[in-house]
Amino acid sequence: MQHTRLFWLVLIAAVALGVAVFVFLIDRFPDAAEGEGRISLVHGVLLLTVLSASAVLNRRRFRFGPFVTGLLAWAVLGGVLFVGYSYRYELGQFGNRLMGELNPSGAISVPGGSVTIRADQSGHFVVEADVTEQGSAVPIRFLVDTGASDVVLSPSDARRLGFDVDGLAFTRRYRTANGTVFGAPVRIERITISGLSLDGVRGSVNGAPMGRSLLGMSFLGRLSGYDVSRETMTLRP
Repeated sequence: MQHTRLFWLVLIAAVALGVAVFVFLIDRFPDAAEGEGRISLVHGVLLLTVLSASAVLNRRRFRFGPFVTGLLAWAVLGGVLFVGYSYRYELGQFGNRLMGELNPSGAISVPGGSVTIRADQSGHFVVEADVTEQGSAVPIRFLVDTGASDVVLSPSDARRLGFDVDGLAFTRRYRTANGTVFGAPVRIERITISGLSLDGVRGSVNGAPMGRSLLGMSFLGRLSGYDVSRETMTLRP
């Protein structure tokens, strides 16, 4: 008799807790009781009813210890999911920050379509972009250079993209800190940096070997803007 009474007390408490949770969610999120949210709420109530009825029908085999353990486990899981959903944006930013530390050349998308790039240990901004040429995308690491008028491809990167470097005409003259160099003008089909894409980007293939290709103003100048704050560069579409 005492065992049956304890079972009903626990069952009533569980149902009351479920109802309290639903009332709290409706008060906290009024839209949950409208439109499709109403259907989800009905499903939740029905599920709770079915589980409660199942427990009643199996009350003879009811064991208090496992029941409470399972109830607490589900409560903890529900709490973790609720907190995780509530802080999903903060957790996303934390994950992006962690990925930025692990892979500094990887750009990070931020709300609004912008992307951020973290400076490397030398203070330069190096970013990995997907460069599409002849329908195929190839990952290329660029040094962001606001002093370069064009996107400048190193001969090795140009070959990776399918350009016939030996057959290009190196007619464009560039004045650099290291003197005058010549480049071959090309049109790059598409450059994509973490979802930020530009088509038909003016570029050139450098006539001499380079340690790294340059992301110059023919790309940066077509953006709505870019800025540097501490160790982070933000590119805005």
